[in-house]
Amino acid sequence: MSSDLVRFGVSIEGDLLGRFDEQIQNKGYTNRSEAIRDLIREQMVKEEWDTNQETVGTITLVYDHHTRDLMGLLTHLQHSFEGEIKSVLHVHLDHHNCLEVLVVQGQGRILQAFADRLVSMRGVKHGTLTMATTGQAIPSKGGHHHHGDAPAPAP
Repeated sequence: MSSDLVRFGVSIEGDLLGRFDEQIQNKGYTNRSEAIRDLIREQMVKEEWDTNQETVGTITLVYDHHTRDLMGLLTHLQHSFEGEIKSVLHVHLDHHNCLEVLVVQGQGRILQAFADRLVSMRGVKHGTLTMATTGQAIPSKGGHHHHGDAPAPAP
């Protein structure tokens, strides 16, 4: 993958550009270019999920752990999941409510179906699937990132 930057022009209505500039300033971007690159990367992530490639994501649930049979059903679903659960974070929020975050990997449609099953369970108050990517087909921020290719820095 080349790290050559390419400049291109974009024609856009002034009002729309003004709203975009406000939005990227509120998010902390220092320039339009990085914001546009992130929008492009986000679209590529969505396309990876739509084409059902191997991908990653998180499923976040808030639920009432006192709901009858919910804990057993959640555990059963996690053990029967066709993808791979990489990690689970479980937090007790208060006497009734728990927060659970599952880091999952697998085909996009399988992850979506799994998240839908979890979120729709009685006792789950809120749930979301956040799509991410392994990044295989998407250029990374700030150029290349290699594991194990460079020698370790001198102490």
